[in-house]
Parts: sequence; C-alpha cells; structure tokens
Amino acid sequence: MSGQIMPCNPKEIRSLFLFEKLDPEQLGRLCAEGRVELFPPGPVYTEGDPATCFFVMVEGTAVMSRRVGGDDVEVARTSQRGVYGGAMQAYLGDRVRQVYTNSLRVTEPTRFFVLPADLFAEVMHEWFPMAVHLLEGLFFGSKNTQAAVGQRERLLALGSLSAGLTHELNNPAAAAVRATATLRERVAKMRRKLAVIAEGPFSRDALASLVEIQERTAERVAKAPALSPLEAADREDLLGDWLDDHGIADGWQLAPTFVQAGLDADWLEQVAAAVDEEILPGAIGWLNYTVETELLMTEIEDSTTRISHLVDAAKQYSQLDRAPYRTVDVHELLESTLLMLSAKFGSGIQVVREYDRTLPSVPAYPAELNQVWTNLIDNAVSAMRSSGGEGTLTVRTAWDHDRVLVEFRDTGPGIPAEIRGRIFDPFFTTKPVGEGTGLGLDISWRIVVNKHHGTLRVDSEPGDTRFQVLLPLTAEQPEAAESAESADSADSAEQRTEEAV
Repeated sequence: MSGQIMPCNPKEIRSLFLFEKLDPEQLGRLCAEGRVELFPPGPVYTEGDPATCFFVMVEGTAVMSRRVGGDDVEVARTSQRGVYGGAMQAYLGDRVRQVYTNSLRVTEPTRFFVLPADLFAEVMHEWFPMAVHLLEGLFFGSKNTQAAVGQRERLLALGSLSAGLTHELNNPAAAAVRATATLRERVAKMRRKLAVIAEGPFSRDALASLVEIQERTAERVAKAPALSPLEAADREDLLGDWLDDHGIADGWQLAPTFVQAGLDADWLEQVAAAVDEEILPGAIGWLNYTVETELLMTEIEDSTTRISHLVDAAKQYSQLDRAPYRTVDVHELLESTLLMLSAKFGSGIQVVREYDRTLPSVPAYPAELNQVWTNLIDNAVSAMRSSGGEGTLTVRTAWDHDRVLVEFRDTGPGIPAEIRGRIFDPFFTTKPVGEGTGLGLDISWRIVVNKHHGTLRVDSEPGDTRFQVLLPLTAEQPEAAESAESADSADSAEQRTEEAV
C-alpha cells in the first residue's frame, strides 16, 4: 500500500533516535533519496511480500502482527516515535531471503520516513561498515551456533531415546532367553517321561486317552482366565488338597502351575476318570510338563511380540521408510513417543491419556512433530522431578474450532510469570548447567509455527502447566512450507520478539 508523499524535513528526521547522530550532509541525503509518506488507516505492508522498504514511524499508531495458521495475531501496538520495521536485513543482501517477516498496519493517519531497501543497505555499508561487519558476524554466527547446538540437542535426545529403547528391549529379550532355556529343560524332561510311559504298564487306550487329555489341556491353557491374587491363592489351596488326596507327590509345587493354566479340581477329576488309578501320578506329571511348555511358549510369544511392538514404535517415532510429509493420526505419533520415553517416567510419574479418537488426520511432517512431543514431554517430566519426582502427565487431544489441539499438562511447580515470555527464546533454559541447551522449545516453536503454520502456547500456574499445540487441518504444499521454513529459521528470534515495534 502506498501513502501520500509529504515534504521531508531533515530536522524532524534528526529528532528520531535512529538518526540523531547523523550530520547535516547525511540527513540531506536521506531526505533527498528517501521520502515521508502519510498512510491512512489500514495495511502498510504484508508478511511474506518482498521486503522493498525500511519504515521509521514519525507520528501515529502502528500495529504489528504475525500470521499463525490462517489468523493474523497482533504482537505489538505502539505510538512511540522512531520505531521501525520492514526491510530490517537488507544489508545482508541476497544471502538472506528478503521478505517481510510480519505485517504492519496503522489505526490512524500515520507518517513514516521510508527508505528503499537498496538505499538502506547502501548507507549502512557506506556509513557504518564496522557495524555492518559486527551485525553480519552476530547474525550468521548466531545462526551457525544455533544450528550446531540444535544438532547437539538432537544427538542428546537420540542418545537418551536409544538408552531408553535399549532398556525397554532388554526386559522382554531377557525374558525370552530365560523362557527358552527353561523350555529346553522341560522338553528334555518330557522326552524322558515319554520313555518311562512307553516302558510302563500303559495300554493303547490309556495312552490315547492321555494324548487326548493333553490336547484339551493345551487348549485350556490358551484360554486361561485372569485371576486376582486372592482367587489364585484359593484355587491353589483346593488343587493342593486334591493332589494330596490322590497321592500325587509334591502337589504344592504343581498347584500354582495348574492354576496359572486355568485348570481346576473339576478338570483334574476328569483326568482321574479317564485313566487308571495306578497311572494317575504319571498322567498328572505328563500334563504338568504340557502345561509348563505351553506357558513358556506363551511367555516367549509375549516377549517377542513386545520386542516387535517396540521396534514398530521406534520406526513410527523415527518415521523410517515413511514419507516425510503426509497425513497422520496424531494419536499414533503420541503413542510412539510415549513408548520411547517410558523409561524416563519411572514409578513416580503417572501418564493419563485423554484422547478424542474422532479427530481426523492432519497434514504434517510426522518425524518433526515427534520431536515436538519429545521436547514437551521431557520438559514436563523434568519439572515434576524437580519438585519431588512425582506427578501426573496428562496428554489430551481435542477439537479447537477448526484445528486439532494436542495438550501436555503436568503437575510440576509451574513457570514463573517473569520468565514465561522468554521460554521460547533460543538458548534460554532454567535447567542446571550441562543439562539443557535452551533450544528444545525454540525448535518446537519453529516446527509448529513456521513449518506447520500452527500455534504453540503455554498457560502455567503451580501444579498446572499446559503446553498446547494447535495444528490446522489444511496446509500449503510441502515445497512452499520448506521454503518458508528455510527463511524463517534464519531469523526466528527476531520474529518472536518483533524488535522493530
């Protein structure tokens, strides 16, 4: 939008704090090559458009906003003379994508001193060469440092997740190894027992009955009901008494195995009725080996299934062999992340899930959303550990108008009001030295806001801290999003603080 061109008075320009140290010749050049424009209420420039001018407010009221999702969010409103915005980084030339990183509008007739971007870059290099070198070094040095520390942050997170995954895999793997060794021993005993049965006084019909009972016992093991500890103890007592009454040696050792397999006294009565009394002890011993092998194979199956689920969760978390940009179910991403971080929770932290399963899939970069979940969950766990090591992490999903809400709520000590506005700043951390880089929330902010055009916000008080991620259900093409992210990452700190206004 263009305004009405007005006379440029060097004395008035010099009254603005940016230009108060310039000499008359420099002020004359600015007035000669720049201009003063009077803008009526409305937009001055729009976020994303080519940054062609540098604006300094002479008088009036300006409002700066950022586009978040499909909305323009006001970030600053001021009537202070001399505030500036627009082509802030023109002096960097084509090394940085030159677009407006925010939108500016005025609420009343407002005058601006306007410098074309190329002139602004020229006078900066000509009048303040040392300052330009310092600013360039600060800009690119900060960018490189942020990238290096960000990479370190990712490596630390990967190491932590690897340790957690190794711990989670170790338990089922060790259980499978133990069960396999025990199964080998039981099968060897079954072979020896089979030799004893073959040499014993068992008729063909008795052996057929025993094999048929063995098959029905194996089926019963697969359908064994879950019992409470009290119910299991009562059944063990009944089975122990039955075995003692029928002359079965070491009945107290057999009873727990039979109860775990879902066998009861009525079942053993059927066994006793199917075989002769003299071969009943051998039949019971044979069935015990059958039950034990079935239980061991079930344990091996459960352990290996657990390993398979962990591997699937790791693939889901890392998004291996998946498209980098696709529509995803946020619940799948949340579950894989919670599983990867489960070793961090310990016994003192309870995880509560409040999912709205009616939510549709959202277009996203799933691997990067998993990184956001990781950072937010890790911060919540660290906060609760710092206040006693106990608490509740609630992960909630819901509709929020036309967007998907993902909320992480913890019962930690909360974020003090005086630092709440800085938590998304790069390198800002409240963790002890060596425990945090201060980039977790910065990275999360850029992923959610810049790359997914969503919103990341926080609401905190002692005992109730909530980080909320709002994701739109529609998104621009991946190529455009990646291009915008490349530009945004270069000046993300400036975008959040909006230093001009």
